[in-house]
Amino acid sequence: MKTNFRWIFTLLLALFMQLSFAQQKTVSGTITEGGMPLPGVTVILKGTSTGTQSDMNGKYSISAKQGDVLEFSYIGLKTQSVKVGASSSVNVVMEADVTSLSEVVVEGYRTTSKAKSNIASTTVSAKAIEGRPNASFIQTLQAQVPGLNISTGSGSPGSANTTIILRGVGSVNGNIEPLFVIDGVPANQVNFRSINPNDIESVSVLKDAAATSIYGNRGANGVIVVKTKRGVFDSKLSVRYSVISGFTTLQEHKYNLMNSKQLLQLQNDFGSGLGSTLSEQEIAAWEIDTDWEDVFFQTGISQDHNISFTSGSKNLNSYVSLGYFEQEGIVPGTQIKRFTFRNNFSGKSDNDKFNYSANINANYSKRNQLDQETRGDINGNVLQNPLQGMLSSVPYLDPNVYVSGQQLFDQFGGPSFQIVPYMLMDYLRPGNITSEINELKLLAQASGSYKLTKDLTFSSLGGIDMTENTRLFARNPQSYLAIAATPPGAQFGGLVTESNDRDFSFNLTNRLNYNKIFKDKHTFDLSLMTEYFKAHRKFMTYSQTGLDPRTSSPGAGTGYIPFNPATPTLYRPTVGAFKSQAGLFSYFSTVDYDYDSKYGFGASIRRDASYRFTDDYKWGTFWSVSGRWNINKEKFMEGSIFDELKLRASYGTAGNQNISGPSIYAGSAVIRSLYGSGSGYGNQPGLFPLTPANRDARWETVGQANIGIDFVINKRFRGSLDVYEKKTIDLYQDIVLSPINGVSSLAGNLGDLKNSGVEALLAYDLFKTNDFNLTLNFNGSYNKNEFTFIPAEGGFVNVGDLQINEIGGQVNQYFNIRYAGVNPANGNLLFLDANGAVTENPTSADRVSSGKGPIPVYQGGFGFDASYKGFYVTTQFSFVKDVWRYDFDLSSLTDPNGIANFPQTVDMANYWTPENPVTSVPALNATNLALDALSDRWLRDASYLRLRFASIGYNVPAKFLDKTFMSSLRIYGQAENFLTWSKWRGFDPESNAASTFGGYPTPKIVSFGLDLEF
Repeated sequence: MKTNFRWIFTLLLALFMQLSFAQQKTVSGTITEGGMPLPGVTVILKGTSTGTQSDMNGKYSISAKQGDVLEFSYIGLKTQSVKVGASSSVNVVMEADVTSLSEVVVEGYRTTSKAKSNIASTTVSAKAIEGRPNASFIQTLQAQVPGLNISTGSGSPGSANTTIILRGVGSVNGNIEPLFVIDGVPANQVNFRSINPNDIESVSVLKDAAATSIYGNRGANGVIVVKTKRGVFDSKLSVRYSVISGFTTLQEHKYNLMNSKQLLQLQNDFGSGLGSTLSEQEIAAWEIDTDWEDVFFQTGISQDHNISFTSGSKNLNSYVSLGYFEQEGIVPGTQIKRFTFRNNFSGKSDNDKFNYSANINANYSKRNQLDQETRGDINGNVLQNPLQGMLSSVPYLDPNVYVSGQQLFDQFGGPSFQIVPYMLMDYLRPGNITSEINELKLLAQASGSYKLTKDLTFSSLGGIDMTENTRLFARNPQSYLAIAATPPGAQFGGLVTESNDRDFSFNLTNRLNYNKIFKDKHTFDLSLMTEYFKAHRKFMTYSQTGLDPRTSSPGAGTGYIPFNPATPTLYRPTVGAFKSQAGLFSYFSTVDYDYDSKYGFGASIRRDASYRFTDDYKWGTFWSVSGRWNINKEKFMEGSIFDELKLRASYGTAGNQNISGPSIYAGSAVIRSLYGSGSGYGNQPGLFPLTPANRDARWETVGQANIGIDFVINKRFRGSLDVYEKKTIDLYQDIVLSPINGVSSLAGNLGDLKNSGVEALLAYDLFKTNDFNLTLNFNGSYNKNEFTFIPAEGGFVNVGDLQINEIGGQVNQYFNIRYAGVNPANGNLLFLDANGAVTENPTSADRVSSGKGPIPVYQGGFGFDASYKGFYVTTQFSFVKDVWRYDFDLSSLTDPNGIANFPQTVDMANYWTPENPVTSVPALNATNLALDALSDRWLRDASYLRLRFASIGYNVPAKFLDKTFMSSLRIYGQAENFLTWSKWRGFDPESNAASTFGGYPTPKIVSFGLDLEF
């Protein structure tokens, strides 16, 4: 009987196992949201780690059996759970999660849900970053984050000349930019031209003290957290390729330059220049009218290729990408070429107790730039800055006169204003000037975590950031400048300078975390952490003057003329080097408590030690407290228009130990007295003091209060509003001393600065149907920046001749004589003195505070996202208001002293004469023209509204791809900086400088792209 039972049991067991295996099948389908395919949706087999992601057409496939439950999740959308039935096809329509504006929020060293977050932050997803034709993702963030001001000082491809300010300027001499954290590792250099934007998953901007205090000594100016893409466990191999091709062009200006006949006639009237030697008949017959814009600017070509591989097994996943980016600038010879490689992988143990990951990012870029990029002193140099070419070249000259540098020197001799365009044409001639930067950047990170118990986890994360820049500058000995500058007695001119700059930093963070849920309503999270940071920099350079053109080749070390003691001032090489190091150590803790997803409390405290200060001030303590109230969870909110309503508040402190500049190495000797060597009494060698020590130097400390609201109304209108006040104390700035001390000032920690403002982030789904969707979005901010204490008599300090820092005023406020127009009686300039009386002869004592500055008071962006079936349109406008800059380009084009040699605007034809007394242009022979140097005559409103980005595209339906190797295909066209509306007359109202003179404008970029997945 037992034997029969065993046979029957065995037969039933085999049949059951056979049926079980027979039920395992491939489930597939399409995931949509608002009628559009939705890529990137995570599909997980509930209760397991098996999962995959939807492709560009929203399609997915996964192994499952009947009765299994599939979970579909996506940031900002409701998680959907679907039970597998008899059918092998499961299509899912995702819906907006009205209880969460964004599913995951980065909070310092941890992540949480938006509903349970106490902090003020904004997250920009990969969708808004990838596929844009910018060398750096920083440009892509413009106008997408309220309170984040990004101003570009150069449109040169790959330029690092960008200033990033979050919630106002918080320092006078120290670092004013946020800390960047890439995959958990703080970046030592804010230079991202070598990072592929297509590798980025999200960028989170942390604003208030609840988010930044935990970063202590580096969190005073906010924190920007960058997360790169990763693979998914139990997912099939997915290959994605994208290509973008486009072109860059110069933006339009409104200077309205005179043509040849107009300029020659003005010269004739003025009695100076070529026109003064011509008759009216000769002027009327003049044929040459050169548009120098066509000579000194070009249409640049750009291309961007990226391929990525994403896969995952049960315990390991991987994301690998390769990229090549090339972009030509709008000035001939300027360009960037970049190669990128990234490998991100993660793994785990079978029991999920041990998790680990590693990221390796290697990038190489090669930039050709103008020397002006790193030498601001030659911006206005018409001999060495080709950006001056168009605005410094008279139209009646023929560009065909130029043949070569030697011909130019033989025909015209040494440099003169009469041959400016030819000198600059020689400068741009390929091979004459080499200005090249090769950059190798390596970012690597490794992390691991282990669950000691169910609630207790230990983790460690280490990372390195290594950047090596090799700079080459060379002047061909056959170029005009080399020939003209060859010293007497020397056979050859020319020069070459090479330098190597290596920066290496290491960061290690250890964390012990306890997370426990009590009685299903009380959640407690406690972390204890330590952090160690060390950085090293080494710089070397050498220069050689005098190159033999027969053997010289830039960077090859050839053609050098040997040093000859008989001519000690010729062919003498120079060398230089320095090294620096910096270090930080910290220990800190965070605690967070949540009650029933309705109330929340958070706190953090951090102790930091910096290498920069003496033992008395080496350590600083920074802290924060925060809380929230999810009002929509209250019973009295039932039936209201609010799907979500959350009130949050925070206060805390953070520090700035980079008190002498943006670099962590800057000001490393502020606590030491520095001496220099030189000749003393009787021409004897000796030492003399350079800078006295300040043993009391310490941190700048920022205290910040924030109140914010997050809301969703009727499942369509959502947003966040924040009000903040941020105050910096112990400002590191010059303190005026009595000259009896041997110095007139000493930098020290004395002074207070305040920023206060309002921010808004709004979105509204105007239409939401299966076929047509239209979402409107807006973000904006207002910031008031003012000094509350300045350590100087009278409460003010002059910043050069045209700016001032004073109590109640903003940083670097303009300080000018007020321009009042043209005197109709004699054509002289009119000004207002300090008391407001009209005068023709003001003095420097008549300068007054203007209330205007170079940092915008208002800024933001708006746009829309529209889709109809497979078609889509996206726009993004940016705006800044109440920002002022000097337009010295315009000043040079309306200067009577330049009429003989330089172009002029058509405005100059309206100059004052007794017959034309009412005009805005003074007499050509006005006697007080030089007095406008201290005035606000050329201070112009640089506010603007710009179509920052627009894209139109088409997602090819899956039914057309079924018989191809592709699982998705998207084609699109897009434009950057396409239209600008501004009172500014120059090429580009955007800048991070207080004035514009010979700068590299930001270009227009039009491109076309293709994105496919298989």
